[in-house]
Amino acid sequence: MKFIKKIDLFVLKSYLLLFMGTFFVCLFIFMMQFMWRHVNDLVGKGLPVDVLARFFYYASLTLVPMALPLAILLASLITFGNLGERFELLAMKAAGIPLVRILQPIFLFVILLSIASFYFQNVTSPEATRQLATLVYSMKQKSPDLDIPEGVFYNEIPGYNLFVERKDKETGMLYGAMIYSTTDGYEDAQIVLADSARLQSTADKTHLQLTLYSGERFRNMQSQGGVSARANVPYLRETFIKEIDLIAFDANFNMMDAAMLSGNAMTKNLKEIEHSLDSLQQKSDSTGHAAYRFARETFLMRALPSGIKDSAQILQQAACPPVLDSVYARLSASQRQNAIRTASYRCRSGIGEYEFRSLLTNDLNRNLRLHWIEWNKKFTLSVSCIIFFFIGAPLGAIIRKGGLGVPVVVSVIIFIFYYILNASGEKMAKTGAWEIGFGLWLSSFVLFPIGAFLTFKANKDSVVFNMEAYRNFFQRILGLRTSRHIARKEVIIHPPVYADVQVRLKTLCSECRQYAQRAHLRSIPNYIRLYFHYREDKEVIRLSEQLENLVEELSNSRDHSILDALNHLPILVPDAHTRPFHNERLNILTGLFFPVGIIFYFRIWRYRLRLWRDMHQIQNYGRFICERIDKIQANQSNS
Repeated sequence: MKFIKKIDLFVLKSYLLLFMGTFFVCLFIFMMQFMWRHVNDLVGKGLPVDVLARFFYYASLTLVPMALPLAILLASLITFGNLGERFELLAMKAAGIPLVRILQPIFLFVILLSIASFYFQNVTSPEATRQLATLVYSMKQKSPDLDIPEGVFYNEIPGYNLFVERKDKETGMLYGAMIYSTTDGYEDAQIVLADSARLQSTADKTHLQLTLYSGERFRNMQSQGGVSARANVPYLRETFIKEIDLIAFDANFNMMDAAMLSGNAMTKNLKEIEHSLDSLQQKSDSTGHAAYRFARETFLMRALPSGIKDSAQILQQAACPPVLDSVYARLSASQRQNAIRTASYRCRSGIGEYEFRSLLTNDLNRNLRLHWIEWNKKFTLSVSCIIFFFIGAPLGAIIRKGGLGVPVVVSVIIFIFYYILNASGEKMAKTGAWEIGFGLWLSSFVLFPIGAFLTFKANKDSVVFNMEAYRNFFQRILGLRTSRHIARKEVIIHPPVYADVQVRLKTLCSECRQYAQRAHLRSIPNYIRLYFHYREDKEVIRLSEQLENLVEELSNSRDHSILDALNHLPILVPDAHTRPFHNERLNILTGLFFPVGIIFYFRIWRYRLRLWRDMHQIQNYGRFICERIDKIQANQSNS
């Protein structure tokens, strides 16, 4: 017996083709989002092609674990939506193959993808993150290419603001140049006006050669000694025909040392993270013990003034422990004032000391949390691949819509929900508001029951997204009901016997009137009787059956007035005015739970008033139908 069946190959082939497409689409979307965050580091820097290629390569490697869950979800939705839309899934189930067996080959493939995701996060992603962070930092330090705009100040050259009225792109000449330089400090600021200028890079790309023609230089002389702050500040004015300045401007791309990122938790695998956690925990413990010893040795006895300290030592030798109030009472007025002043000073000193120590401990605790977060993330993203499969596959089988329409919308909604939960949990874990395990696994804890529920419903062929069932449910909860829609029939096989119907209808109207008087529907219901002494109202059940029989028979009438009156007859709900639930124990519990019992009590009261109006409505339209039947019979006898 072969382990792999033809149906497994068919389902797996259908899934793999879609998965490859959706994976690269999802990876491209995440790449665009990542590039948008770093667009300022890429544009205008004149980066070489190999640097950009390395940037995109390492960025794609770091985004693979994030793109995998979304690709699995989208591919599962489309695959099983297509199978359901083409009735192939129905044919498999008709052949006796349950949905769980159909999911088996894809589930094994998703398990392999989860293992691959874990490998990427534990082996590939740390190294890629290290290289990517090195590239991003180096690109931020890279000086931009010089593209001097016209009519605005250009400040990309450190220490210079350059304004150009017009430039010649062919010759590279700049006309109407004004330069504001603060390279020697703001006290020696310089302003240079030139008719024309040329800006070029040197051969080694470490300096800029600025050639100025026919201009003037103004230099502030405030830094020269002997000048009062309130006196007029002198300046130096210099006229030149041609002048050449060298400006330090490194236009080369220099890679930073990757060892600077060795402490980042995102650049470590599981083994390195566990090793760092041990070191950080040991450091945290030693810091805490050192703070305790410092507080005990520094602030416990030193906080006591000398007079109190001596008295305290005397009392320590006695049988009773020292009481500071009694010691303080023995001091003179000057000693008390000195003690209060000294204690206040030492308290402020202690507060400052602990504020400084809190900065160190907060940084250490945050570093610990970041390492634990990265340790948990290597598992959560892998588990999310399996969870998204058990959401997408049964959801596609239930919706039965393939293509890129409904599945894409549903996938985006589910992933946004997952992303919000995951980002919120991670943020709360970083700040220490939540436990790290709870914050990082919150999205998995929420989505796992949803996936299990959808898989169970899809395997049982339950109609989860039947809008009619949900509408009926909420109508029952809110007390809403549908109205009748009886139209005139073109062909009538059994027309109503009006004489018999008239007698039955008059009897029904009479019984409705008697019931309304006897049941006291407008009076306040008894709380105890509703919840603890329930009795079924068989009279309303009987009246409802009689009404529906009459409506069914009169619906074969050709008279428009009778049909219109039938549409105005209410649909009775026999037990809504007697109890909230059919289960007797549930009714008792509802009555004992006071707030919920009061809500259902007013709901039942509303149903009683509605039933009273229904009884009167049946009588009114019943009389109208009887009068209409009399007219029909009179016309038939005259004809």
